[in-house]
Amino acid sequence: MPASESYVCTLSAEMVTRAKEELNEDPVRRDQDIQAVRDWLSKQPHIRARTDADFLLRYLRGCKFSLEKTKSKLETYYTCKGALPNFFKGRDPKDPHMKNILNLGLMVPLPGYDNLGRRVILGRLGAWDPNKVKPEDLFKAGSMLLDVLFMEDEQISVTGFVQLHDMDDFTIKHVSAFTLPLVKSFMTTWTEGYPIRPKGVHYINTPSAFDAIYTIFKRFMKEKMKKRIKFHGSNVKELYSHIPKEILPQEYGGSAGTFKQLNEEWVRKIEAKRDWFLEDEHFKVDESKRVGKSSTASDLYGTGTGGSFRKLELD
Repeated sequence: MPASESYVCTLSAEMVTRAKEELNEDPVRRDQDIQAVRDWLSKQPHIRARTDADFLLRYLRGCKFSLEKTKSKLETYYTCKGALPNFFKGRDPKDPHMKNILNLGLMVPLPGYDNLGRRVILGRLGAWDPNKVKPEDLFKAGSMLLDVLFMEDEQISVTGFVQLHDMDDFTIKHVSAFTLPLVKSFMTTWTEGYPIRPKGVHYINTPSAFDAIYTIFKRFMKEKMKKRIKFHGSNVKELYSHIPKEILPQEYGGSAGTFKQLNEEWVRKIEAKRDWFLEDEHFKVDESKRVGKSSTASDLYGTGTGGSFRKLELD
């Protein structure tokens, strides 16, 4: 195998054991499994895909080494990239508009891990102006951060991650920016196309406007995910039993530096991967080469239906 396609393990012995016990990863068969996915991709004329070992291994781990589930998730991911250009085209961290969004700090991984070895991603979903930023651009920024996090920290593909959402400043204007088909597109792409393993979601400072959007997002969640969600009101101290105080920003009573410092560090990391993002735009499905029926956004997400959260509330 060429060096660029070889897997180099950066996991601790403990994480190697966890991958074996929890994800069915066999170090002896690992390279064979990666190659099996490569071989399958080479026989899919409509998919132009990344084939480097690290990328394919993320999908294998996200699917607990089920080859069939891995193939299905890769198929969905690249179909999404072709069908939803508004989500994936123009992921250039040096583009002024995208850079402004990244600087908002909508999603920021915290340093270190929780007590179960999981990264925590802090989200501030009210920190954007719906009059200036489209929800699709939020997805772009979030996916860029997640791609870099996967590249920076192999452990996340074994342990999964935890989300902490501070809903301060979230208003009805934010809710009204989302259409129902857009929410379904978000959720389908995240859950069916990405090899992510969210292990918990914590909400703080939730305003009344949040109830409307949460009710709709919940419709597209799996039951096990619904059980992993916790609400803490404005009680930040209640978080400390779930998220170590030392990995939280100073604004949340922690000692990990200021939120601004943490976000600036991640913006720099994303900018350093600019060439990767520009190259990545070319990896997607070409429906003209698909054998059989082509897929459209409507097929994937039911985007033929309209409606918004504002309308839903009034109904």
